[in-house]
Formats: sequence, C-alpha cells, structure tokens
Amino acid sequence: MSEIIKELTTNEKLKILADAAKYDVACTSSGVDRKGEKGALGNSVSCGICHSFAADGRCISLLKVLMTNHCVYDCKYCLNRKSNDVPRTAFAPEELCDLVVEFYKRNYIEGLFLSSGVMKNPTYTMQLMCEALYMLRTKYRFNGYIHVKTIPGAPDELISMVGYLADRVSVNMELPTEEGLERLAPNKSFKTILDPMGKLTSTIQSHRLAVGKSARMERSSINRYLTGSIFNEKNLEKDLLASDVAAGQVELPDTDKAPSLQASTLRESADGISILTVGGTGTVLPSMFGDTDRRRPFAPAGQSTQMIVGADGGSDYTLIHTAQRLYQSYDLKRVFYSAYIPINDDSALPSLGTEVPLLREHRLYQADWLLRYYGFRADEIVTADEPNLDQRMDPKCNWAVRHLDQFPVEVQTAPYDLLLRVPGIGPKSAARIVRARRYGSLDFDGMKKMGVVLKRAHYFITCGGRMMYRIPIERDYIVGEMTDMSRRENWQVTHQNEQYRQMTLFDIGLQGGSAL
Repeated sequence: MSEIIKELTTNEKLKILADAAKYDVACTSSGVDRKGEKGALGNSVSCGICHSFAADGRCISLLKVLMTNHCVYDCKYCLNRKSNDVPRTAFAPEELCDLVVEFYKRNYIEGLFLSSGVMKNPTYTMQLMCEALYMLRTKYRFNGYIHVKTIPGAPDELISMVGYLADRVSVNMELPTEEGLERLAPNKSFKTILDPMGKLTSTIQSHRLAVGKSARMERSSINRYLTGSIFNEKNLEKDLLASDVAAGQVELPDTDKAPSLQASTLRESADGISILTVGGTGTVLPSMFGDTDRRRPFAPAGQSTQMIVGADGGSDYTLIHTAQRLYQSYDLKRVFYSAYIPINDDSALPSLGTEVPLLREHRLYQADWLLRYYGFRADEIVTADEPNLDQRMDPKCNWAVRHLDQFPVEVQTAPYDLLLRVPGIGPKSAARIVRARRYGSLDFDGMKKMGVVLKRAHYFITCGGRMMYRIPIERDYIVGEMTDMSRRENWQVTHQNEQYRQMTLFDIGLQGGSAL
C-alpha cells in the first residue's frame, strides 16, 4: 500500500505512526536545562526527561512518533520502505501539535521525539516537520524537550530551522560503511549524511563560542583525569592525524581555532569493508530568518546518530572505530546502536528467523560507555585480530583478561585511571578509593561499602599487598569464572523481550476517542 489513507482519526494515525517509530532509538537524557517560563508550557531537565524505560532499554516517556510513514525510499532494512504493503498515513502539523500538548497536559509525556519517512522528497518532508515544530514553539508555547531526526538531503535552511527549534538533532548514519549503505539503502549516501552532520557541528560550535563556552560539547568531568581519554585534546589531535595519514589525507587543521572538519574518506577495516574516516567542510548553517545573533540557542543538547547492528555483516571493530571518529571529529553527544530485527524478507538481509542480536547491542553500548567515561580507546576494546566483542563477558572484563600483565593492581597506590580499568570498579568507587586512602589503609570490607563489586574485582586487585582469595592469575581460569558469573545476565539480555514490543501510549488507557 503506497497511498496515504486520509479517512483516519487522529487516534488511528497515532497507532500507526507511533508503532512505526519504535525502531528509532532515543533512550537518553535530554542534556539541556530549561526552566519553565510565564506564558509557556513545560520545561526541560538535563538530568533526564526519561523517567522510565521499556525492558529493551528504549525510552517510553517521549511521544516518539513519525510525521509520516509514507516513504519514497526503499531501504531494505526498513519497515516503512516503499515496497512494503503497510498502512500509510501522515499527521498534519497542527494535528501533531495538538497531540503533544494534550498528552503533555495529561502528564503522559514530557517531550517529543520526531522522525519521519520521506514524503515526496526530503525538502517537502522537512518543511512539514519545521512547520509543526515552529507552531509548537510559538503558537502553543511548548517549552519542553524536543529531539528531531533530520532528513538527509534536505536544504541547509530547513536543517538550520530544526536546530533553532529543537534541543537535540540527529542525522542517522544507519550503517557504518559506505558499501553497506549502498547495498541496503541505495537512496542514501555518506555525502548526504556527513555534510549536514558537519554543518550542524560547526554551527553548534559557533553558537557556543558566542556565549563564552568552549567550542566542544561538555563531557563528564571524569575525562579531565584520564590521560587516555578520546576527548583529551592531545589524544584528539593525535588520533585524527593518525587516521588521516592512514587514509592518505593532509594534516589536520589548526587546533587552536574552532575545529573545522575535513572531507570524508574511506579506509579498509579488519573485515575488508571500507570504514568511515569522517570529516566535513566546517561550513556554518544559515541563520534562522536572517537573524545573525549567534547567542541564541542552537541544538543546545548537541547532535546524535544511530547505527544498525547486524544488518550488513559489519564487525564490532567497524562500529566502535566509527563511533570514536564520530565523537572526535563531529563532537557527537551520543551514538546509538539498534539491533536489527528481521522484519523484511530480502536476500541482502539476515533471514526472518535470525535471532535479534540484543546481547551484541548490549555489549556495544558497554563499549561505548568505556569510550565516553573510562578513558578507553577503540583499538584497546577491539583489534584487527579480534574484530568482534566477546559476548560471554563485558568489554571491560575482556580487556582485563587480555592484559593480565598489568594485574593485580594495588588499590593503595594505583592511579585513578588505572583503578577505572579494574572490572567491578566504576568512576564513583574509584574516586572514593582515592579519597579514602589519603586518611588510612583500605581493606576489602571497606571497598565493598564504597561500591566496589568484589565478585569481579577480586581477581585483579590487591589490598596491602594481599589478594582477597588465593587464586591463579591465569587467563583460562579467570575467563571461566567471568563467563559463569555473566551467564545469567547474558540470558536476561537475550530474552528480555521475546516479542520485541515497545510500550505504547495505549498501554495506559488511551482508547477510542479518549486521547484528546
């Protein structure tokens, strides 16, 4: 079915378009603080508008909906591709605004996550989305959190308008390799994805500099103490230069200036597929309505992207190295991973009976966490020789058993960044250890009270020169123990939602005509 059904009620449209949006990932805190204003509706809190999550980790407190599920593209992995026979519908801009405001007033939602299929062409679709957002912010005075996924190929003016109206903007990568994108999404290209991403980065930086902030987005304060962090300025310059040299590119731009981005290139990954070497022009998007005041907010929560896991046969090496490059070159706030659910019967895709790689998605998020908060680099987590994560245990444990020469660590003297690399010790417990040892000796009971997970950590630490138990520091032994320990967690992740069902607004009593 390719024609839009016009004889539908708002509730019927909502059922179709909310269900069609469930494959877009948005499980994140808002990243922006904005207090309520007199005459405006709502606010936004940076610590997280996501008050609850579905069992599969996807956010359920946003109204996550498509503008339309009609699409002229034929991406092989997408439920809404034009060759699929599914009911098609679309919201009118004012209709969507009414839904958001009424649901917000009833405390069903706290913000809007808006994406869309491509109706007619990217320009027409983005015009509809911008009209809805502008109406929501002005006519309805909605001051809550808004996350928008832009349409690759839309004009700069419309992408700019979205940046002024939304808190967070996404340009979906979809797949980490150009070969995979050409094969599974022939209507898309790296150019139409990376160009707006680079322009959004440059525009966000110019607005941040105009109000006296640093050009790059704020990161966890932990990274200040981690010499190996990918967000460390020296490491950032070194990593980008090394990647550009490997790709045959010229030297990096002057890092004393606001970072500009180089043209995108490709290089070979461990699995023989071209991997992204990101970059762009550094061009700033045009100002909204000709307003040249860079002090007004522009995508204050930054930008993010999403990559599909398990659709194209790419390795974890490709995904994690691409994510690191996106964080470093485009200053992305988050990279999301979405396990591919077999919904289309196509020879280019995994068969319909293929198991959904939820555990692999889980491991990729854990690896992403190591990049952003633990001072790890992509080449420490996965290597060309071992391009995929070990799904039996989390990436931090896997790194530790591959580097037993660095263990055991003496907690009385180990620096903060080394403590963070011990399985079972997180940023808070590491900071507590560093503070507590200034005033006296530590013991294992005390560390347990500090939040150290000793069932993992005791293999890798000593306290006062003694281990908690007499155990051999041997890889096979520790891997066996760690695997047994993780077996229950792995089963829960794999079977956490057998029907892959996301909670909907209709689970809380919105039936028939009662939604509005």
